[in-house]
Amino acid sequence: MSDGTLVIGWFSFELMGATAGDLIAKDVACEWLRSIGLSPQVAVTEPRRAEEIATTAVVPEQYSTVVFVCGPIGDGPPLNAFLDRFPHARKFALNVSLLQDRRVWNPFAAIVERDSNERTNPDITFAAADAVVPVAGLIYVGLQEEYPTQRHDLAEQTFAQVVKGRDLAVVPIDTRLDVNRYGLSSPAQIEALIAKMDVVLTTRLHGAALALRRGVPPLVIDSIPGGSKLWVQMQRIGWPLTFHTGDLDAGKVATALDYALTPEARRRAADCAAAARQEVEKVKQEFLSALRARPIESEL
Repeated sequence: MSDGTLVIGWFSFELMGATAGDLIAKDVACEWLRSIGLSPQVAVTEPRRAEEIATTAVVPEQYSTVVFVCGPIGDGPPLNAFLDRFPHARKFALNVSLLQDRRVWNPFAAIVERDSNERTNPDITFAAADAVVPVAGLIYVGLQEEYPTQRHDLAEQTFAQVVKGRDLAVVPIDTRLDVNRYGLSSPAQIEALIAKMDVVLTTRLHGAALALRRGVPPLVIDSIPGGSKLWVQMQRIGWPLTFHTGDLDAGKVATALDYALTPEARRRAADCAAAARQEVEKVKQEFLSALRARPIESEL
C-alpha cells in the first residue's frame, strides 16, 4: 500500500453542488498538507491541474490518508460508499458541517469541523490568499431591425470564442431601462457597474462610450458589416480596439483583448475620453449658437 494522501470533497462527485467556497477550502487544505511535507492528490470530476485525478480513476490502495474538505456531511451516498473503499486508510474531515451526532456516524480518525452540535470554528477560507482575475463587462446591443445586414450572431460568437478558456469574470450588463433583464433601474446604476470593470466587451455604442468615459478600455465589435454608428463613432474619437463583422478575425480580437487588459490601454482610454470631451465642447457651442441665432416666435 502506498502512503499517498487523497483530498476529496463535493467537487469529487458529479452534481453534488460544489461551490467556489469548496474549491477555495480545498486549496487551503492542500497548502496545509504541503507545509508538513505531504504531496496531496485531489479527486475531481474533471481534472485540470497536475495534482488532480479523476475520481473514477482513484485506486484506494495508493492512499494511506484521505481528507474530506468542506461542506455538510452525513451517512449517505455518495460519500459513505466512497469512504468504504478505504478501510485501510486514515480518514479525516476538515471544515465540515456535521449533519449527525459524531456518535452516530464517524468513520474518521479525526474531525476538525466547521460546525457540529459540539462546537463551531471559523471557515478555513478565511486563510485563503486573495484570488484576482480581470472582470469583463459584456454589453450586447441585440437585434436592430433597421440594419438588414446585421450579424449580431457573429459578433457574439466571436466574443464567446475569445473569452473561452480565459480566467475572466464575465459580467453581463444590460443598458436598457424600459426592460432591464438584470434589474438595473437608473443610468447611475449602469454606469457604476461599468466603471467597476477592467474591460468592456460590447456591440453597443453607449456601452463603448460609457466605458471610455470611465477610463475602462472597451473591446468593440460593430455587428453591421462595414460598420454603422458604432464603428464611425469609434473612428471619430480614435479608439483603436474596434472591429466590424464584415472583416472580423477572432485572433486579432483576442490580441486586442490582451492589450485592453494592460495599464497602457487604461491610460489610452482616459486620454481618448478626455479628447472626446474637448470635441463635445465644440458641439455644445455649435448647438447653443444655432439656438441663439434662431428667434423664438411668440405664441399667438
